[in-house]
Amino acid sequence: MDKILEGLVSSSHPLPVKRVIVRRVVESAETPLSQAQCRAMFALSTRLILQGPDSFQRQVGRQVLEAYARFHRDEFEAFFNRGLVLGLLQRGYGGLGSRDPAILDYVQAGLRLIISCPSVLELFALLQVEALRMVCERPAPPLCARLCQLLGDFPQCLPRGRKLSLAFCQQLVRSIAHFQSQGSRESELRLYVSQVTQVSGLLRSIWKAEPDTLLPSLQELFAVISSTDTSFEPSVALASLVQHIPLQMITVLIRSLTTDPNVKDASMTQALCRMIDWLSWPLAQHVETWVIALLKGLAAVQKFTILIDVTLLKIELVFNRLWFPLVRPGALAVLSHMLLSFQHSPEAFHLLVPHVVNLVHSFKNNGLPSSAAFLVQLTELIHCMMYHYSGFPELYEPILEAIKELPKPSEEKIKLILNQSAWTSQSSSLPSCLSRLSGKSETGKTGLVNLGNTCYMNSVIQALFMATDFRRHVLSLNLNGCNSLMRKLQHLFAFLAHTQREAYAPRIFFDASRPPWFTPRSQQDCSEYLRFLLDRLHEEERTLKALSSAKPSENMMSSESLVQETANKAQVFTEAPCTGDEERTLIEKMFGGKLQTSICCLNCKSTSQKEEAFTDLSLAFCPPTSLENVDMRSITHSSSKVKDDCMVQTGIVASSPVEESALDTSLAVSDGCETVMNEGILKDHLPAELNSENITDSDLYRVQDTKNVSQKPVSENTPSVTDLLNYFLAPEILNGDNKYYCEKCTSLQNAEKIMQIMEEPEYLILTLLRFSYDPKCHIRRKILDNVSLPLILELPVKRTASSLGVVSKGWSVDIEFSDTGENLAKKLKPSAAEEACCPELVPYVLSSVVVHSGISSESGHYYSYARNITGSGPSLGLCQQSKNMALASHGSLLAGEISRAVIENDLDANEMSKEWFLFNDSRVTFTSFQSVQKITSRFPKDTAYVLLYKKQNCSNGFNANSANGLWVNGDPPLQKELMDAITKDNKLYLQEQELSARTQALQAASTSCSFRPNGFDDNDPPGSCGPAGGGGGGGFSTIGRLVF
Repeated sequence: MDKILEGLVSSSHPLPVKRVIVRRVVESAETPLSQAQCRAMFALSTRLILQGPDSFQRQVGRQVLEAYARFHRDEFEAFFNRGLVLGLLQRGYGGLGSRDPAILDYVQAGLRLIISCPSVLELFALLQVEALRMVCERPAPPLCARLCQLLGDFPQCLPRGRKLSLAFCQQLVRSIAHFQSQGSRESELRLYVSQVTQVSGLLRSIWKAEPDTLLPSLQELFAVISSTDTSFEPSVALASLVQHIPLQMITVLIRSLTTDPNVKDASMTQALCRMIDWLSWPLAQHVETWVIALLKGLAAVQKFTILIDVTLLKIELVFNRLWFPLVRPGALAVLSHMLLSFQHSPEAFHLLVPHVVNLVHSFKNNGLPSSAAFLVQLTELIHCMMYHYSGFPELYEPILEAIKELPKPSEEKIKLILNQSAWTSQSSSLPSCLSRLSGKSETGKTGLVNLGNTCYMNSVIQALFMATDFRRHVLSLNLNGCNSLMRKLQHLFAFLAHTQREAYAPRIFFDASRPPWFTPRSQQDCSEYLRFLLDRLHEEERTLKALSSAKPSENMMSSESLVQETANKAQVFTEAPCTGDEERTLIEKMFGGKLQTSICCLNCKSTSQKEEAFTDLSLAFCPPTSLENVDMRSITHSSSKVKDDCMVQTGIVASSPVEESALDTSLAVSDGCETVMNEGILKDHLPAELNSENITDSDLYRVQDTKNVSQKPVSENTPSVTDLLNYFLAPEILNGDNKYYCEKCTSLQNAEKIMQIMEEPEYLILTLLRFSYDPKCHIRRKILDNVSLPLILELPVKRTASSLGVVSKGWSVDIEFSDTGENLAKKLKPSAAEEACCPELVPYVLSSVVVHSGISSESGHYYSYARNITGSGPSLGLCQQSKNMALASHGSLLAGEISRAVIENDLDANEMSKEWFLFNDSRVTFTSFQSVQKITSRFPKDTAYVLLYKKQNCSNGFNANSANGLWVNGDPPLQKELMDAITKDNKLYLQEQELSARTQALQAASTSCSFRPNGFDDNDPPGSCGPAGGGGGGGFSTIGRLVF
């Protein structure tokens, strides 16, 4: 049979004929054969496999061998013995050398065929020795990859015993160091990379199965790359091993390396240079992390000579790697660190200056989003360097021209970046480049990872998450199959509530919710972001409702009418708010209120009214004179008709306390306060006496300058949020250049403008207008005034007649100029109709505070204080107290007898049982309301910016007693898709924890090698606004508290 087959395959018959006959030969394997016949067939098939001149003969050999070995197992076991395998591995086969990968292919095929035979154990023992011998002979990448594939399929062939196993791993590392690519074409390079990946993958499997082999392998790796032998240059393929080294070992290994006296400076320099060369390896991961960690470690032990030599030697190579998208992220990270830390000389930066313009133009021209993002980062780096090394205009002008359209970081940000990156700022404690892997803090709350200047988002999201009723509504929505922003917010809230991680990275939500005009990785206004976010959520829900309601009737209307109908239903929130509770969006239900603006002509007494919806109120800082005179009494009787002469008498100088309380409101300008205070334009809002043509500059700024007088004690001089709210709602006299055009009088007339809250929101958002425009410097400066934050806030809400069951057209009183004394008091006393329409004081309890730390809107850091407040609130008694206050408001408000002492005492007593949290990016800690109140007095740059107050209802805002019994802490059960995603991530987290436990065992074993840990401190660095988390506080000595 073997002679027939041999003649057939070498004959000139057509290939289809040969295939038919070969198939019959294979089928005949089932027939009984003698031992000699079997051996002849095995020998022939072996020769065809190893020496066949074409693929057809090699394929026939494999088919025949497999068929006859399966039906004649004993004969094949006798043929495929130790002698045959040893001869193949050491001497080859005929003209085929022993180092040909085809030999290993044949051996692996034979092992599969006798895997169930007893003799296979003898072959395993043989291959354990031969595998070690082969790697010691430094096989080429194809042979080494084929050997690793065989050992991966048959791990029984791996060398056994600690000594042999260690030797195999170390020699395999040495073999990788000798790898060289044999071609330059893309296909050849791809094949080379796959071969290297195969070899490094086997090492990873061994390290995972036998952790004791990892550290000796790393020792061998460092010995190779630190060698000063100029006759041998290790292969860049060693970079493939880095991704398999646990990142948790960075600190202990780098610390040991940089403090080991046996490691000479020349060896360390060589090792660092070769690690930087690894940035060229296309599939290497975490190389930049290890390079930066080693650079920081050397700076921490003050080995500046090595850093200088390596930087000057390799900075251009690193820069050139930016041209290649596959390795650009790692190269940019290393380049940034090298340049920013090299601050003693412009030499390193000036090596790159001639190449910058071409790279910038290349990034601009390719139009890829990734290139645009990298260009922004590169531009920031270049600005920092040119700022630090000024005085070279001839070098920098072409660069400035090339990047003139790109965002430029602020001077404060540049200073902070340079200050944090200098070699002298590197701590000897060697902080890790990575966040520590640990579980949630003792608070049980989850932080948010700063993705690069995203503290403005993190602080807002945490405040919204802690708004309990809003969070429960979001989590209870059925949004399966919807890719809306609300769905992403639900996903984010679910992870914040249920993940086991210490901090969650909200990348998807950030990309979806970032306003398009926000520059990535730059400081932004958290209030602007919050307003944009709520508007987006509201508009999205309105649009979806409009589309869903249009579907049943879309067949009954034309396409044009359908579009018009949808557009009408999806109008902007502020233009056409819904009145029906079923039609209101979630944002309207939670944050929506109504504000009525009334303008009364003081000549004809006609009134025009406009009602607007709002989601937040912006409170301006008022002049101290007005602040003292504006209180709830002036708001209660804000419609009082006052003549011009009377206003002159009560303009600035205080007169009678009784008269002043009701009349002195001419300076209490609501929305105009920001203009008044920030730009100094006071004439339009001053009394007629001061608004004359002869007014001097000193008179013009008299009210404003009162803020700059010597400071009184805090208790006497600190305004409260209540004061700012009263100032916002106080009446404004429109006169002078700001007169009101009365349609009835058909001319400009003096008028009184009044704003009243008609419908209160569930959550009241207050933004303190802290940023004022400086016309001289053309920048927005920050108002650092301290503001007292009341735990309980009473919001005056004007109830309509229908809601009160009383028909009344108004609640103003007529005041004649001649009325004085008792007559004036009688006029000021409210009538029965007025009492029915008097504003009701709705109690709110402070829920969260977003704090801005810094001195301008272009810099700083955001963090937030928050606590859990439900609809039922901490004190149900507030409901009854609010009713009593509303009934007694007229008599007590006018006399100044209203006091919140009872409520404050109840809340203070209840404070001990409630928890306040400080959310600072990744870190979440317990705190107290006292810390919230004293934040600005302790840290002058840290000021309350955005406040969330929760209305205290007599019933729960959300039914937490669900009948299904699956609610956790009142939150609704998650939908299956969300729960599966969280479960999957939590399992991954547990695997990471297991890997961390293994790493600790490796660290304990490292004491017996040259990597000797001498103790280290892996505490997080001080607070900042970087990816590791933020930091609160900051006194006068800090530099700008910039976002970075």
